[in-house]
Amino acid sequence: MTLETVHKNRWKTLAVLSLSMMIIGLDNTIVNVALPTLQGRFSATASDLQWIVDAYLLVFAAALLTMGTLGDRFGRKRALQGGLVLFGASSAAVLLAGGVTDLMVLRVLMGLGAALIMPATLSIITNVFPLAERGRAIGVWAGTAALGIGLGPLVGGLLLEVFSWNSVFLINVPVAALALALGIRLVPDSRDREPGSFDMLGALLSAGALLAFVWAVIEAPSRGWTDWMVLACFAAAIVLAAGFVMWERRVASPMLDLTFFRNRRFSIGSLAISVIFFSLMAAIFGLTQYLQFAHGLSALKAGATMVPLALGLMVSATNSSRLVRRFGTTHVMAGGMVMLALVLSTTVFWSPELTVWAIVAWWFLLGTSLGSVMAPATDAVMGSVPLAKAGVASAMNDVTRQVGGALGVAVIGSIMNTIYADRIAPTAALLPDSVREQVQSSVGVASALAAKTSTSLGAQLASSASSAFTVALGYGLVATAVLCIAGAVVVMKKMPARHSEVDPEGEHGRDALGVAVGEA
Repeated sequence: MTLETVHKNRWKTLAVLSLSMMIIGLDNTIVNVALPTLQGRFSATASDLQWIVDAYLLVFAAALLTMGTLGDRFGRKRALQGGLVLFGASSAAVLLAGGVTDLMVLRVLMGLGAALIMPATLSIITNVFPLAERGRAIGVWAGTAALGIGLGPLVGGLLLEVFSWNSVFLINVPVAALALALGIRLVPDSRDREPGSFDMLGALLSAGALLAFVWAVIEAPSRGWTDWMVLACFAAAIVLAAGFVMWERRVASPMLDLTFFRNRRFSIGSLAISVIFFSLMAAIFGLTQYLQFAHGLSALKAGATMVPLALGLMVSATNSSRLVRRFGTTHVMAGGMVMLALVLSTTVFWSPELTVWAIVAWWFLLGTSLGSVMAPATDAVMGSVPLAKAGVASAMNDVTRQVGGALGVAVIGSIMNTIYADRIAPTAALLPDSVREQVQSSVGVASALAAKTSTSLGAQLASSASSAFTVALGYGLVATAVLCIAGAVVVMKKMPARHSEVDPEGEHGRDALGVAVGEA
C-alpha cells in the first residue's frame, strides 16, 4: 500500500479500527446482563458466574504488553487480524459449549484475542494519521470503545428477550468478520524494523505481575482486603513487577523501554487515563445497581439510560482536539477532570426518587467530562514515544485503562458496601439471623427479600435498602471525585502543555503524510 493510498484511506481505516474496538467495549459489559440466564442454563454457582466474567478480564489485562510487543515485531495489521479471528472464532464456539468450564476456556481465548486487537488499533492510528489530525482520530477511537461499553447492557437485554443465551456471544461473530474483511483492504501494515531479540523473560514477568495484581483487585471486595490469598497475590505482583523493572533496565532489547516514563507526557498521561477509567467503571458499577434496586428498572432499561454516556463521550472526545490546539493539553485535561469531579459529586444529593430523565442527563455530562480527558491523555501518551514502539506504548495505555477500571470497581465497591451495611443495619437487625448478614452484604438480596415479604417489614426493608444504597453511592462517587481533583492538580503541576520539539527520526519519525517512514 503506497503512502498516498494510506493517507487517502485514513478515515476508512479509522472506521475499521473503531469497529474492532466497539466489539471489545461491547463484550466488557454485555455478558453481565446474561449472568442470570447462564445461571439457570448451566446451574452455575455464584463463583462460576464470577469466573465467566473474570477469566476474560484477567487474561486480557495480563497479555496486553506482550501482545502489543508482538504487534510491533510481526506487524500491527497481522496482530489485529489474528485477534479478530481468535475473538470471532471463540465467540462462535459457544454453540459447542456444554458447561461452565467450556465457557471459561472460551472467555480466556476471547481475552487473548482482545489483547491482540486493542493495542494494534491505537498503534495503527498513530502511524496513519498526521499529528494535526491524530487527536481527533483518537477521539473517535475512544468514543466508539465507550459506545460499545454503553450499548452492552442494552444490546444484551434486547438479544436475551428474543434469542437464546449464546446470542450475547454470537453477536461478536458478524462484527469481527466484517472488520476482518474490510481490514484486509483498508488497514495498512506497520512494524518496528529493528525490534531486537524478543524479551521472553520480560513478557513472563509482566504477565505474571499483571495477572496477580488484577486477580487480587477483583477478589478483594468479596474475600476481604486482608484475606491471605489476596495479600499473597499483591505481594507476588510487587515481587514480579520489581523483577520486571530490574530485568528491563539491564536487558539489551527490553519489551518496555522504561525511559518512556521520564517523559512527563507519557507518565502523567498514563496516570490520567487510570484515573478516568477508575471513575468510569466505578460510576457504571454503582449506577447500574442504583437504577435496578433503588428505581426498580430492569437490566434492559438500566442499560438504555447509559446510552447518553457513550454519546457524550463520543461528542467530547472527537472535539477535544480543537480545545487542545487552543488551550494546550494541560488545561483541557485538568479542566475535564475538575468537571468530572463536579458531576460525580452531585450524586451525594440524590435520593431514590430522582427522576430517570435527570439520570439520563447526568450520564451525558459524565461522558462529556470523560471524553475531554480521555482523548488528549491518550494522544499525549502515544505522541511521546517513537513510532516504531507504538504497539507497546498502546498496550501500556490499555493496561492503565484495565487496571484503573478494575481498581475503580474494587475500591469504590468496597467503600459503598461498607457504608451500605452500616446504613441498613438498624432494619437488618429486625430480620431473622439466617438472612441478616446477606441483607447487609447485598442490596440485591435485600430488594429480593423485600419483594417476597408482604408485611410492613417488607416495605420498610425495601425503603431502607434503596435509601442506604443511594447514600453509599453518593459517598463512593464523592471519594472518586476527590481522586479526580488530585489528578487535576498533578496534571496542572507536572504535565507539559504541548508536545516538545524532538528529533523527527527519533521521537516522531513521520514523513509529510504522517505515516511512519518506511513502515507503511
